[in-house]
Amino acid sequence: MLTIPKYITVSYIILLGIMLGAALYAGIVVAPTVFHSEVALGAELLTRFQEGLIMTINFVKLSYLVNITILAVIFYEGYRFKSFERDTVGLLSAVLVVLSGLLYSQYYIPQILEMQEKGEAITESKVFENAHFASELDFKLFAFALLVLLVRNIYRNLKD
Repeated sequence: MLTIPKYITVSYIILLGIMLGAALYAGIVVAPTVFHSEVALGAELLTRFQEGLIMTINFVKLSYLVNITILAVIFYEGYRFKSFERDTVGLLSAVLVVLSGLLYSQYYIPQILEMQEKGEAITESKVFENAHFASELDFKLFAFALLVLLVRNIYRNLKD
């Protein structure tokens, strides 16, 4: 059975780390800064809606990396699975990464963009608030599953 070359494994682990770092940075640094722009600007120059538009641009761009990561997870973990290198924790976290990542990039981002196109009033509605909350939970699940997958791959490869 062919094993995965080390340079592919190292590249995969680096990609998982970059994605996790980007996700954490977006949630811990970018979002609070954008949604409290008055602190950086010295006055309230932007409305909450305008701050949301800026944040959405950031998350749309982040979704490109999410999609690349999803593809890498599918190919890497899929190859391992087909090669009978079965790991229940790795497989479950990979499935969660793929499903929550797809939900984020292919459902929540387009849904939020669609609502924002309808104007400021819709973004103050309960429907938008619920969609936004659900997307935050999904992204946290994505980041947690990514962390588990990253740690599992590092552990598995240090063992070899």
